[in-house]
Amino acid sequence: MPHTIVTNTCEGIADCVEACPVACIHDGPGKNTKGTDWYWIDFATCIDCGICLQVCPVEGAIVDEERPDLQRTPQ
Repeated sequence: MPHTIVTNTCEGIADCVEACPVACIHDGPGKNTKGTDWYWIDFATCIDCGICLQVCPVEGAIVDEERPDLQRTPQ
């Protein structure tokens, strides 16, 4: 099951982008409610490796389940 980046918790640090072996993490348009840049995970590409969870320094920014209700995914 893919992981989810919580849009309004993400602080745009992007350690996850560099670490992702399948390049499924992309920058989101604009700012989140905290006023920071944010990223999103392409659920169709994510291989559930968990590296993003390991490298993200922001508590609660990534959850280990597919939660489209927490991640604003650009159409």
